Amino acid sequence: MLWFIAAGSAVGGVTRYLLGTLVQQRAGLAFPLGTLIINITGSLILGFVLRYALATPAISAEVRALLTTGFCGGYTTFSTFSYETIALMEEGQHLRASVYVLLSVVLGLAATFLGIVGAREVLALRERL
Repeated sequence: MLWFIAAGSAVGGVTRYLLGTLVQQRAGLAFPLGTLIINITGSLILGFVLRYALATPAISAEVRALLTTGFCGGYTTFSTFSYETIALMEEGQHLRASVYVLLSVVLGLAATFLGIVGAREVLALRERL
């Protein structure tokens, strides 16, 4: 089980670095858009995988751990989000920090919900087939 989690964490961490860097370089903003996108997509993936995996035997416990604790744990960036929020506040950018927190929480919750809804739909489709 530990090797599955370790492999998922490695892939998630590398994916976070590559995607976060790409988004931030392309956006060219003083706003941590890369971290925001990673946290939202990580929430979507986690919501989908957990709902789907727990409702069907199609995903083994090892693969579930690889995708959730491993990949999503390595991919999402709550500690980075926390640091960036405090850094914005220390720079006196309180409005920007507040928008970042609000968007991260609201969109993260919405993405998790959409992941769960998406998994329900896939499960319902599998039952009809």
